[in-house]
Amino acid sequence: MEPFKNNISPDLVRCLGGHFARHVRGFDRQAYEAAILSDLEQLELKQRAAHIADVTDRHLPDNLCERFAVLEAVLHPVTEIAFDRGSDEKGIRGWGIMPLGMIVSRSGLDDFEKSFALLKEMTRRATAEFDVRPFLDKDQDRALAIMAPWVRDRSVHVRRLVSEGTRPRLPWGMRLRRLVEDPSPTLPLLEALKDDPEDYVRRSVANHLNDIAKDHPDLVAELAARWLKGADRTREKLVRHACRSLIKQGHPATLTAFGLNPPEIRLEGLSIESPVVSYGDAVAFAADLVSTGGTSQDLVIDYLVHFRKANGTLSPKVFKWTKLRLAPGETISLARIHTIRPITTRVYYGGTQALSLRINGQDFGHVEFELVMPERQR
Repeated sequence: MEPFKNNISPDLVRCLGGHFARHVRGFDRQAYEAAILSDLEQLELKQRAAHIADVTDRHLPDNLCERFAVLEAVLHPVTEIAFDRGSDEKGIRGWGIMPLGMIVSRSGLDDFEKSFALLKEMTRRATAEFDVRPFLDKDQDRALAIMAPWVRDRSVHVRRLVSEGTRPRLPWGMRLRRLVEDPSPTLPLLEALKDDPEDYVRRSVANHLNDIAKDHPDLVAELAARWLKGADRTREKLVRHACRSLIKQGHPATLTAFGLNPPEIRLEGLSIESPVVSYGDAVAFAADLVSTGGTSQDLVIDYLVHFRKANGTLSPKVFKWTKLRLAPGETISLARIHTIRPITTRVYYGGTQALSLRINGQDFGHVEFELVMPERQR
């Protein structure tokens, strides 16, 4: 698979050079491309974008109006492309927008109107979700006032920007500390976008709420309960995705919003097929559940693997398993395997690990197994 960083490639640099040469008087295309390409290969994606922005900044006019006129002139004339949004001889779009947006946020903080107008055009060809954030950090009220009418924009990318650009904890983006502390200014925007016709926008709304849930779980649970009243399947999907972390954590008010009551069950047994598991193999486990309630009940069943840390303590990680309805007195047998495989976000340590269940937010059972690591990784 092609490295992710290659979305910002030497071909893109040469494409940028060609377009700037047509719109900047006295532009030294050879020096521009050489200055970028000499260091590009060793950099990762976001570093590549920043490097291109640094070099481009030195080759653009100092006057803000002239600078922004050049940036707008090099944009691709075709917008609303849902696939293959590569830059070409017609203009810049897709990943090529990333360094250009950085230039706007660096240069235009003293002129919100001009900057947001240009970022709006850029986001129609990709996204400016990282680049509106310095403006929100500088003057949140002013930035939100400009963005608020965009919830009705005909461009799906612009509508998504309203939600994605204002996420308090956007991955890769500047943390918006005021919105982390008080997310209420963005709630009317999310309210307006919750039934957007495009899944691309609704998914952003869900991710925004998941951000908020990390700091204000009760607020998101209250909103979920309200949005679920009379909700169709599309909105229910949005709310469920928004509450995914809270559901995994077993947040009581969130579970109640989804009609998940405290489980009335008895765990007859939780067993692991093999008490010793080699790295790269799978943990096979099974459980028998018995309903002790007098009515049918809906259950969301997750399992937790308690991974051993470097200091010998155990740290649980929740994994989704299944949803089911259990009739009064019914017994159900469940089985699952979990592969202990290499992933970039986890370091494994040999020794005692454990496994348990989480059903409608309550934890059941605890069984241990030994993880054996290869000699070279011990």
